[in-house]
Amino acid sequence: MLAAARLDHPGARCRPGVGDAVGVEYVSRVPRPPLDGLIDDLYYLEGASPYARLTLPPMPAALLIVNLGAPFLIRAGTDIETAEYADGCVVTTPTRALEFGYPLRTRSVGVHFKPWGLAPFLPMPAAERCDRPVTVEQVWGRPAIAELRDQLAAADGPHEMLTLLEEELMRRLCQTPGLGLVRQASGVIAATGGAVAIGDLGVAAGVSSTHLAQRFKELIGVTPKRLARTHRFAATVFAINPAGPIDWGDLAGRAGYFDQAHFGHEFRAFTGLTPTRYIEIRRRFLREHPGHVMDSWPLPAD
Repeated sequence: MLAAARLDHPGARCRPGVGDAVGVEYVSRVPRPPLDGLIDDLYYLEGASPYARLTLPPMPAALLIVNLGAPFLIRAGTDIETAEYADGCVVTTPTRALEFGYPLRTRSVGVHFKPWGLAPFLPMPAAERCDRPVTVEQVWGRPAIAELRDQLAAADGPHEMLTLLEEELMRRLCQTPGLGLVRQASGVIAATGGAVAIGDLGVAAGVSSTHLAQRFKELIGVTPKRLARTHRFAATVFAINPAGPIDWGDLAGRAGYFDQAHFGHEFRAFTGLTPTRYIEIRRRFLREHPGHVMDSWPLPAD
């Protein structure tokens, strides 16, 4: 249920392959072409969450979870009420942290999409769902998700489950106008870690900045500038070694932030935490759950 992570969730994406730590089974793999151009990995997750509530900071990615266990909860910001998800959820590229609440044990399969990768499977503009997760039923319909969940529940192990999920995605794959443009520009943003002049993207693609921004919002849910900010933030955070000393000024400078104050402002905007508080919570996770498959991104919210 986690999401770029994983426990079922976003945190899992950091650990491709197979993992089994602290009673958690995590299996992931890259799908076959052409899905590999849209998806980072498919994953299976089963086990006990390390904490009843986990906060997932924004990442430059989208997520789909098909839930096979008890319902879980998501709160997308302090101004939005917590909602229950029984069949699973779909999350477009977020701009704010999400809080996930888990049952004692969770079980799911999911998809970590590249920022543009969800668009061919989403029957609505991504901007309509930005920071507002929806159920899989709302996206694919009740009969379809009920049938898929039944097939997954009857499957012979995680690998067969991932194959079934991959086949469902192949059946639903459709042509999406503007996807090539958005994918190309997003690739440049990712390759530079967000350190690219946004105005140059439209020039290179032969379109206006306004047209490019409209396409991004339609297919990803955010503008190129916002996606670049998210890439830079994620790259900076993943470069932090919470087990060692941290020179915040040097880190901010190397990441291209104007100064340490600018970096701190971005950190609070993305996580709701100061950098030092973030590290305290990361170190708590590492101390209490060493070697856990989710130790690199989600944070305890308890």
